[in-house]
Amino acid sequence: MIKLVACDMAGTTIDEHGDVYVALARCVEETGVTTRPEAVQEWMGADKVEAITALIEAGGGAATSEVVAAAFKRFKELLVEFYDANPPVALDGVEDAFRDLRRRGIKVALTTGFSRDVAEPLLERLGWSVNDDNLLDAVVCSDEVAAGRPAPHMIHRAMELTGVQDVRAVMAAGDTLNDLAAANNAGVTAVGVLTGKLDREALAAHPHHHILDGVKDIPALLS
Repeated sequence: MIKLVACDMAGTTIDEHGDVYVALARCVEETGVTTRPEAVQEWMGADKVEAITALIEAGGGAATSEVVAAAFKRFKELLVEFYDANPPVALDGVEDAFRDLRRRGIKVALTTGFSRDVAEPLLERLGWSVNDDNLLDAVVCSDEVAAGRPAPHMIHRAMELTGVQDVRAVMAAGDTLNDLAAANNAGVTAVGVLTGKLDREALAAHPHHHILDGVKDIPALLS
């Protein structure tokens, strides 16, 4: 019996048009190094400070605390610009799925590789909050735990916030390999969704329990 569904944000529940991918690559490249698309994809879903650090180092740059902090500041600026020009929207069927799950007594949480100061404005644009009593029970950001994905901490923190104690009662969904890895590391049901950049074959090559077209299909899976 699933009591908690924890979902990633960008690419899983929110269509932000791939802007986080572009912003991440650009803020790293502005430090003077080059990025490879596959390297950027590898860090999707992870804590963005950790991702920036790793990508600078992979490009041969010096990831000093000052350089990383400046790049992260630039990342946030780019996201605001991109989101202003092309506002994020809820992915098809996600809001209905969340309401359906909560009507059944299943808690719904969001986990994200964004820090709180990035996640909150994004959620506000969508009109999502944990206070509207019909959509969310918790939101966990990567700067609120010891380490972001693939560490299991955000999922376990969502369990703390929602009062769910048994990992066997938790399902975690996401569109990246880091999402699947975090779910497996947390000991919960790992669900890959095809609303991001990875196709079924790419997701299915890694440990998982289910691959779905989208979060919209979770209620039917649990029926």
